[in-house]
Amino acid sequence: MGKTDFNQLIWFRIVAEEKSFTKAAARIGVAQSTLSYAIRQLETNMGIRLLTRTTRNVATTPAGERLLQTITPRMAEIEDEIAALSAFRDTPTGTIRLTLSDHALESVVWPKLKPVLKAYPDINVELILDSTFRNIVEEGFDAGVRLGESVEKDMIAMRIGPDWRLVAVASPDYLAEHGIPEHPQDLVRHCCINMRHESAGGLYAWEFEKDRQELRVRVSGQLTFNNSYAMIDAAMNGYGIAYVPENIVERHIASGKLVQVLDDWSPFFDGYFLYYPSRRQHLPAFKVIVDALRHRG
Repeated sequence: MGKTDFNQLIWFRIVAEEKSFTKAAARIGVAQSTLSYAIRQLETNMGIRLLTRTTRNVATTPAGERLLQTITPRMAEIEDEIAALSAFRDTPTGTIRLTLSDHALESVVWPKLKPVLKAYPDINVELILDSTFRNIVEEGFDAGVRLGESVEKDMIAMRIGPDWRLVAVASPDYLAEHGIPEHPQDLVRHCCINMRHESAGGLYAWEFEKDRQELRVRVSGQLTFNNSYAMIDAAMNGYGIAYVPENIVERHIASGKLVQVLDDWSPFFDGYFLYYPSRRQHLPAFKVIVDALRHRG
């Protein structure tokens, strides 16, 4: 077997991640024919088939999967070490990729990042909005943001925001027509605006608690979203009761556009945490982002 071309290994990893030569070529910035030729050369040089190709997608063979699992962490270590060399620069530099929800972005992350990014123009931040639980290592993220109760045990976790709660709200017109629920179980007779949790694949069962009594209520209604802000808009327009983060709906309650119900049944949840693998904490640019997001309340 001849000497392996390191670039071919990098390109193989990208093809395996994208499961498509077309997408991988666009990501790398080369012609698809060039990429296909490079992968064929790699397979010929190694004497094994690494990828199976169909008209619709690309998948790794058992040998290809083993190679992918072998090179991915090692390449990540090399990338981290190269990025760590930025410590020798006068100012931190690099790109930080985060996965987080729209609520985490608007309520915690973006307000804290805005002044910091002005002070560090050489730090680039990519924010991917997603309500699913992403594998940040496999998908190339530097860190993710989740509620404390959802953070994986093998990750470093740092609190970046206070505890918060969901509150049930509806428009005055809706409540005038359908009545005010006095107990969470009353919601089954109301039109409610559902939230779909993409990671679980199902609808969120609304969680309530009072005097140590916990209840989960599965509601129904005409509308289902995976976005809290869309739910708020629908509630203000009279489509039903929504269960949304209190801190992004307070102004609508104060203005009278929405009315809060079941207040004494709304429990607090663990606030948002930044989570990441231990090797990331040594990168200068990442340290800047971590320090900016740290909760100091």
